Amino acid sequence: MTSNRTTGRTPDQRPVSSTAVGLTVFAATMMVIGGIFQAGQGLVALFNDTFYVVGQEWTFKFDITAWAWIHLIMGVVVVVAGVFVFRGAVWARAVGIAVAAVSAVLNFMWLPYYPIWSILIIALDVLVIWALSVHGRDIVR
Repeated sequence: MTSNRTTGRTPDQRPVSSTAVGLTVFAATMMVIGGIFQAGQGLVALFNDTFYVVGQEWTFKFDITAWAWIHLIMGVVVVVAGVFVFRGAVWARAVGIAVAAVSAVLNFMWLPYYPIWSILIIALDVLVIWALSVHGRDIVR
């Protein structure tokens, strides 16, 4: 198939939306920033396990040190995937969606320790999943 000289697209490709590209860049940026914050949360819990105060008793009860390692590892994985989303890697979008889903679940389980932060991260994870799944391929074009 030949491409259009003006746009560089083949006739079967839809036009690239600058909004879609912007949403994908936003999602990648949120992944990097959220991953750094999540890793930081893990480091804080590792070095000072009395920083987070447990309020109510919930079903999901883990030791703070276990949560620290979970947050640290997840944060690093999210940062790496976010960097590769900027580069347009398909695998990074798939990993980004999966990691954002796992992050949302983990932050739901983290609610007793830091409720407002957990709700904020869950909302950002949902936005990242939507942007990567709907508009993720537009960043490549």
